[in-house]
Amino acid sequence: MWRRCPPVIPPSLPTISSAQPPSAACARRVSMAMAALWLIVTTPERRAWVLRYMRHGRSREMSFGNARDVTLAEAREKAGEARRLLAQGIDPLDHRQAAKGAQTATPANVTTFAQAADRFIAQNEAGLRNPKHRQQWRNTLATYARPHIGELPVADVDTAAVLRVLQPIWTQKPETASRVRGRIEAVLDFARVQGWRDGSNPAAWRGHLALVLPTKAKVRQVEHHAALDWRETPSFMVKLGGRNSFGARALEFAILTAARSGEVRGARWPEIDLGAKLWTVPGQRMKAGRQTRVPLSDAACDVLRGVTDAREAHHGYVFPGMRPKRPLSDMSLTAVLRRMGRGDLTAHGFRSSFRDWCADNGHPAEIAEAALAHTVGDKTVAAYQRGDLLERRRVLMDQWAAFCNGDASR
Repeated sequence: MWRRCPPVIPPSLPTISSAQPPSAACARRVSMAMAALWLIVTTPERRAWVLRYMRHGRSREMSFGNARDVTLAEAREKAGEARRLLAQGIDPLDHRQAAKGAQTATPANVTTFAQAADRFIAQNEAGLRNPKHRQQWRNTLATYARPHIGELPVADVDTAAVLRVLQPIWTQKPETASRVRGRIEAVLDFARVQGWRDGSNPAAWRGHLALVLPTKAKVRQVEHHAALDWRETPSFMVKLGGRNSFGARALEFAILTAARSGEVRGARWPEIDLGAKLWTVPGQRMKAGRQTRVPLSDAACDVLRGVTDAREAHHGYVFPGMRPKRPLSDMSLTAVLRRMGRGDLTAHGFRSSFRDWCADNGHPAEIAEAALAHTVGDKTVAAYQRGDLLERRRVLMDQWAAFCNGDASR
């Protein structure tokens, strides 16, 4: 059961002719005049002040709170404010809801670029393949972006702000600058999705920064990994075979399999099947992010048999490092080359040597690219070529190993 106090309605109400539609001003006067304050009583404890009014032919109710907390005078004052809004053609209930939404929404200017970057990295760490990449994200943004825009509201980051970050390093460190730009772009896209900023991305390259910054190729010529001429590989392998260290064996295995040094250094014994002459690399350690089967030649298997004594002592790593329970460091293969007096070469460059050998000796390009675990660029080819060409790659790697061991006929 509920009771209500009688509404106070002005004695003179405008009349509206049914033959002519009311003007906007007349409609506002009617709406304001019919805005009556009621006391709605549902229980002795629940008694609410409510303003009832008409808006666009619809009846609306606006509560001013419980009568225990709001006095009659306060309720009348709030009702007066609502009537003044009605007189201006403003719906008081919509006006209050809009004001409340503005107060509760997360203001864009309290989220800085640094905070947005931290949130982005935290939510996307699973997509970064290894801790080194995650640390590179944090370090590059902290070193180059934060001094310029870190404390800037993410909604206020514009093209000029992005250029303040990039221009000092664009010509001096083009590779780093390019990565910083891409990471700023990703953070700003993330901020837009979160509702912290609007509009286009000021760090976008195509059609935007490309018009004001020179391309990376024009700033500095692309530097390829130093590679050994493939014809010199057999003599190099003889010298490498004379060195006795895990680093030398890892480099030898990397050359024979044409694998990336990181994949070799992280190799573990459970991945190796000597009986099947197969090495299965988990997806999380591959650049393309998918599990890869690597056929092993007899020479590659011999390298593995030569280090099996370390299997139990080094927690499963095929090529253990100096630190307990850790693989070889990322500089270990480079150190081997330097000790051999070949500091002009890189471990990664031997993949180029292998690729040049394939091209110059008439081996199919698709088999060579599969052996290098490169992603097929053509989407149509990728859609049809779903196998990994394992047996054809096995033949290729056997021939490569035979050449590396001095069999010029292979």
